[in-house]
Amino acid sequence: MTAETARLASLVASARYVLWDLDGPICQLFAGYPAHLIASELVAKVDQLGMGGLLTEQERSSHDPQDALRGVHERRPGSDLVLELEEWLTRRELKAVPKALPTPHTDPLIRTWWSYGVRFAITTNNSATAAAAYVESRGLSNCFPHVYGRTPNLDLMKPNPHCLEEAIKAMGAEPSGTLMIGDAATDLVAARQAGVAFLGYARNGEDKERILTEAGAEVVVRSMKQVLDVLPSRP
Repeated sequence: MTAETARLASLVASARYVLWDLDGPICQLFAGYPAHLIASELVAKVDQLGMGGLLTEQERSSHDPQDALRGVHERRPGSDLVLELEEWLTRRELKAVPKALPTPHTDPLIRTWWSYGVRFAITTNNSATAAAAYVESRGLSNCFPHVYGRTPNLDLMKPNPHCLEEAIKAMGAEPSGTLMIGDAATDLVAARQAGVAFLGYARNGEDKERILTEAGAEVVVRSMKQVLDVLPSRP
Protein backbone atom coordinates (compact mmCIF):
# COMPACT_ATOMS: atom_id res chain seq x y z
CA MET A 1 0.00 0.00 0.00
CA THR A 2 1.40 3.40 -0.99
CA ALA A 3 1.57 6.26 1.49
CA GLU A 4 -1.15 8.07 -0.50
CA THR A 5 -3.46 5.05 -0.36
CA ALA A 6 -2.76 4.65 3.36
CA ARG A 7 -3.79 8.28 3.99
CA LEU A 8 -6.97 7.73 2.00
CA ALA A 9 -7.77 4.51 3.85
CA SER A 10 -7.26 6.23 7.20
CA LEU A 11 -9.52 9.12 6.19
CA VAL A 12 -12.27 6.75 5.05
CA ALA A 13 -11.98 4.48 8.10
CA SER A 14 -12.37 7.39 10.53
CA ALA A 15 -15.52 8.77 8.86
CA ARG A 16 -18.84 8.02 10.55
CA TYR A 17 -20.64 10.78 8.68
CA VAL A 18 -19.95 11.97 5.13
CA LEU A 19 -21.01 15.29 3.60
CA TRP A 20 -21.15 15.08 -0.20
CA ASP A 21 -20.95 17.89 -2.71
CA LEU A 22 -23.35 17.10 -5.56
CA ASP A 23 -21.87 18.26 -8.87
CA GLY A 24 -18.60 16.39 -9.22
CA PRO A 25 -18.41 13.73 -6.52
CA ILE A 26 -21.96 12.40 -7.05
CA CYS A 27 -22.78 13.34 -10.63
CA GLN A 28 -22.02 15.54 -13.58
CA LEU A 29 -25.16 17.62 -13.17
CA PHE A 30 -24.84 19.60 -16.39
CA ALA A 31 -23.80 16.77 -18.71
CA GLY A 32 -26.88 17.18 -20.92
CA TYR A 33 -27.65 20.85 -20.28
CA PRO A 34 -24.22 22.49 -20.15
CA ALA A 35 -23.56 25.03 -17.41
CA HIS A 36 -22.08 27.51 -19.88
CA LEU A 37 -25.42 27.63 -21.74
CA ILE A 38 -27.28 28.25 -18.49
CA ALA A 39 -24.74 30.95 -17.60
CA SER A 40 -25.27 32.75 -20.91
CA GLU A 41 -29.05 32.45 -20.52
CA LEU A 42 -28.83 33.94 -17.03
CA VAL A 43 -26.75 36.88 -18.28
CA ALA A 44 -29.28 37.42 -21.10
CA LYS A 45 -32.10 37.42 -18.55
CA VAL A 46 -30.32 40.05 -16.45
CA ASP A 47 -29.87 42.13 -19.61
CA GLN A 48 -33.55 41.74 -20.51
CA LEU A 49 -34.49 43.04 -17.09
CA GLY A 50 -32.39 46.14 -17.78
CA MET A 51 -29.87 45.29 -15.07
CA GLY A 52 -26.92 44.20 -17.20
CA GLY A 53 -24.79 46.98 -15.77
CA LEU A 54 -24.63 45.10 -12.48
CA LEU A 55 -22.36 42.44 -13.99
CA THR A 56 -18.63 42.62 -14.54
CA GLU A 57 -17.12 41.38 -17.79
CA GLN A 58 -15.72 38.38 -15.96
CA GLU A 59 -19.16 37.49 -14.60
CA ARG A 60 -20.72 37.94 -18.04
CA SER A 61 -18.24 35.56 -19.68
CA SER A 62 -18.07 32.93 -16.92
CA HIS A 63 -19.17 29.38 -17.70
CA ASP A 64 -20.59 29.06 -14.16
CA PRO A 65 -24.08 30.58 -13.79
CA GLN A 66 -23.48 31.02 -10.08
CA ASP A 67 -20.86 33.69 -10.84
CA ALA A 68 -23.45 36.02 -12.39
CA LEU A 69 -25.92 35.19 -9.65
CA ARG A 70 -23.38 36.05 -6.96
CA GLY A 71 -22.48 39.24 -8.82
CA VAL A 72 -26.06 40.49 -8.77
CA HIS A 73 -26.33 39.51 -5.11
CA GLU A 74 -23.21 41.46 -4.19
CA ARG A 75 -24.65 44.65 -5.71
CA ARG A 76 -28.34 44.11 -4.88
CA PRO A 77 -28.32 41.92 -1.75
CA GLY A 78 -31.72 40.73 -0.61
CA SER A 79 -33.48 42.19 -3.65
CA ASP A 80 -36.44 40.72 -5.52
CA LEU A 81 -34.11 40.48 -8.52
CA VAL A 82 -31.80 38.09 -6.66
CA LEU A 83 -34.77 36.01 -5.52
CA GLU A 84 -36.11 35.83 -9.08
CA LEU A 85 -32.75 34.82 -10.53
CA GLU A 86 -32.13 32.20 -7.85
CA GLU A 87 -35.52 30.64 -8.53
CA TRP A 88 -34.82 30.77 -12.27
CA LEU A 89 -31.50 28.96 -11.77
CA THR A 90 -33.18 26.33 -9.61
CA ARG A 91 -35.61 25.59 -12.45
CA ARG A 92 -32.68 25.18 -14.87
CA GLU A 93 -30.90 22.82 -12.48
CA LEU A 94 -34.06 20.72 -12.20
CA LYS A 95 -34.23 20.65 -16.00
CA ALA A 96 -30.64 19.36 -16.05
CA VAL A 97 -31.32 16.47 -13.64
CA PRO A 98 -32.78 13.95 -16.15
CA LYS A 99 -29.67 14.21 -18.33
CA ALA A 100 -27.13 14.29 -15.48
CA LEU A 101 -24.47 11.58 -15.54
CA PRO A 102 -23.58 9.63 -12.41
CA THR A 103 -19.95 9.92 -11.42
CA PRO A 104 -18.31 6.55 -12.17
CA HIS A 105 -18.24 4.20 -9.15
CA THR A 106 -20.12 6.63 -6.89
CA ASP A 107 -23.48 4.79 -6.84
CA PRO A 108 -21.94 1.49 -5.62
CA LEU A 109 -19.69 3.42 -3.24
CA ILE A 110 -22.70 5.15 -1.68
CA ARG A 111 -24.68 1.94 -1.32
CA THR A 112 -21.77 -0.04 0.13
CA TRP A 113 -20.60 2.65 2.53
CA TRP A 114 -24.18 3.28 3.68
CA SER A 115 -24.64 -0.44 4.36
CA TYR A 116 -21.73 -0.20 6.80
CA GLY A 117 -23.68 2.26 8.96
CA VAL A 118 -21.98 5.44 7.75
CA ARG A 119 -24.50 8.25 7.38
CA PHE A 120 -24.66 10.79 4.55
CA ALA A 121 -25.87 14.27 3.74
CA ILE A 122 -25.58 16.43 0.64
CA THR A 123 -24.07 19.89 1.11
CA THR A 124 -24.09 21.70 -2.22
CA ASN A 125 -24.19 25.16 -3.76
CA ASN A 126 -26.76 23.82 -6.21
CA SER A 127 -30.44 23.78 -5.35
CA ALA A 128 -31.40 21.29 -2.66
CA THR A 129 -34.50 20.56 -4.75
CA ALA A 130 -32.34 19.55 -7.71
CA ALA A 131 -30.03 17.50 -5.49
CA ALA A 132 -32.96 15.62 -3.97
CA ALA A 133 -34.43 15.03 -7.44
CA TYR A 134 -31.14 13.59 -8.68
CA VAL A 135 -30.63 11.10 -5.84
CA GLU A 136 -34.28 10.06 -6.17
CA SER A 137 -33.70 9.36 -9.87
CA ARG A 138 -30.86 7.01 -8.89
CA GLY A 139 -32.83 5.24 -6.17
CA LEU A 140 -30.58 6.72 -3.49
CA SER A 141 -33.03 8.88 -1.53
CA ASN A 142 -32.88 6.58 1.50
CA CYS A 143 -29.12 7.19 1.70
CA PHE A 144 -29.59 10.97 1.77
CA PRO A 145 -32.29 11.95 4.27
CA HIS A 146 -30.51 15.27 4.73
CA VAL A 147 -30.00 17.55 1.71
CA TYR A 148 -28.76 21.11 2.09
CA GLY A 149 -28.25 23.46 -0.83
CA ARG A 150 -28.35 27.03 -2.01
CA THR A 151 -30.81 29.37 -0.33
CA PRO A 152 -31.95 32.84 -1.45
CA ASN A 153 -29.34 34.20 1.00
CA LEU A 154 -26.34 33.66 -1.24
CA ASP A 155 -23.95 34.74 1.51
CA LEU A 156 -24.54 31.26 2.98
CA MET A 157 -23.14 29.44 -0.06
CA LYS A 158 -19.81 27.66 0.34
CA PRO A 159 -17.10 28.67 1.24
CA ASN A 160 -19.45 29.67 4.07
CA PRO A 161 -19.79 26.50 6.21
CA HIS A 162 -23.51 27.06 6.83
CA CYS A 163 -24.85 24.05 4.89
CA LEU A 164 -22.21 21.77 6.42
CA GLU A 165 -23.05 22.94 9.93
CA GLU A 166 -26.78 22.46 9.29
CA ALA A 167 -26.16 18.91 8.08
CA ILE A 168 -23.92 18.11 11.06
CA LYS A 169 -26.63 19.30 13.46
CA ALA A 170 -29.37 17.42 11.63
CA MET A 171 -27.42 14.15 11.71
CA GLY A 172 -26.30 14.57 15.30
CA ALA A 173 -22.76 14.17 14.04
CA GLU A 174 -19.47 15.03 15.70
CA PRO A 175 -17.26 17.13 13.40
CA SER A 176 -14.26 15.00 14.37
CA GLY A 177 -15.97 11.95 12.86
CA THR A 178 -17.22 13.74 9.75
CA LEU A 179 -15.73 13.86 6.24
CA MET A 180 -16.55 16.28 3.43
CA ILE A 181 -16.08 15.13 -0.18
CA GLY A 182 -15.81 18.01 -2.65
CA ASP A 183 -14.17 19.06 -5.89
CA ALA A 184 -13.57 22.77 -5.28
CA ALA A 185 -11.43 24.93 -3.06
CA THR A 186 -14.64 26.43 -1.66
CA ASP A 187 -15.56 22.96 -0.38
CA LEU A 188 -12.21 22.70 1.38
CA VAL A 189 -12.56 26.13 3.00
CA ALA A 190 -16.06 25.29 4.22
CA ALA A 191 -14.86 21.95 5.61
CA ARG A 192 -12.04 23.63 7.52
CA GLN A 193 -14.38 26.20 9.01
CA ALA A 194 -16.83 23.46 10.03
CA GLY A 195 -14.00 21.48 11.62
CA VAL A 196 -14.42 18.39 9.43
CA ALA A 197 -11.92 16.34 7.41
CA PHE A 198 -11.76 16.80 3.62
CA LEU A 199 -11.34 14.49 0.65
CA GLY A 200 -10.80 16.13 -2.71
CA TYR A 201 -12.20 14.72 -5.95
CA ALA A 202 -10.40 15.78 -9.14
CA ARG A 203 -12.73 14.68 -11.91
CA ASN A 204 -10.86 16.67 -14.53
CA GLY A 205 -7.43 15.29 -13.69
CA GLU A 206 -4.23 17.22 -13.11
CA ASP A 207 -5.59 20.78 -13.23
CA LYS A 208 -8.33 20.11 -10.68
CA GLU A 209 -5.92 18.11 -8.51
CA ARG A 210 -3.40 20.95 -8.60
CA ILE A 211 -6.03 23.51 -7.58
CA LEU A 212 -7.14 21.37 -4.65
CA THR A 213 -3.63 20.55 -3.44
CA GLU A 214 -2.52 24.18 -3.72
CA ALA A 215 -5.56 25.11 -1.61
CA GLY A 216 -4.29 22.69 1.02
CA ALA A 217 -6.10 19.41 0.35
CA GLU A 218 -3.95 16.58 1.74
CA VAL A 219 -5.81 13.72 0.05
CA VAL A 220 -7.18 13.96 -3.51
CA VAL A 221 -8.55 11.15 -5.69
CA ARG A 222 -9.20 11.17 -9.42
CA SER A 223 -11.65 8.28 -9.30
CA MET A 224 -14.23 7.21 -6.76
CA LYS A 225 -13.01 3.66 -7.36
CA GLN A 226 -10.01 4.60 -5.20
CA VAL A 227 -12.41 5.23 -2.30
CA LEU A 228 -14.42 2.09 -3.02
CA ASP A 229 -11.20 0.05 -3.04
CA VAL A 230 -10.17 1.15 0.47
CA LEU A 231 -13.51 0.38 2.11
CA PRO A 232 -13.06 -2.49 4.52
CA SER A 233 -14.21 -5.87 3.22
CA ARG A 234 -16.83 -5.89 5.96
CA PRO A 235 -18.23 -3.22 8.31
